[in-house]
Amino acid sequence: MCVAVPMKVIEVSEYSCVAEIDGVRKSASLMMLDGVKPGDYVMIHAGFALERIDPKAAEETLRLMREIVDNEERGA
Repeated sequence: MCVAVPMKVIEVSEYSCVAEIDGVRKSASLMMLDGVKPGDYVMIHAGFALERIDPKAAEETLRLMREIVDNEERGA
């Protein structure tokens, strides 16, 4: 299964960014998006920022993903 993860952009260079989730930072290509700036939330998959998303939607998606992981760890 392939999953894109919402991450907050920390740094932007010409064609890439550094984005963060839960203290983990990853580099991603910005070749598919224009106008990304620090503070934006983007969906990251396979090293590419696929789309910019609303911060509220990003936080809700992250909350749901964390809930799924927590349930799996507890065996629920």
